[in-house]
Amino acid sequence: MTETRIVIDPAVCGGRPVIAGTRLRVVDILEMLAGGASEAEILADFPFIGAADIRAALAYAARAIDHKVVLAA
Repeated sequence: MTETRIVIDPAVCGGRPVIAGTRLRVVDILEMLAGGASEAEILADFPFIGAADIRAALAYAARAIDHKVVLAA
């Protein structure tokens, strides 16, 4: 589901990941949540997105920071 909600288009926001059909960047949602905003507050401020979009942004971020652990031999 995240694949349809989060898009990357070089012509939109410099190619940064955004909620599909908007210019609301994934990082904007993450920064609002990190700053203490609730899901309800974000949805009230941005009525053109839904709760599933916020969850998709979180899932996208989780996958983006996942990486293999490399151990020295």
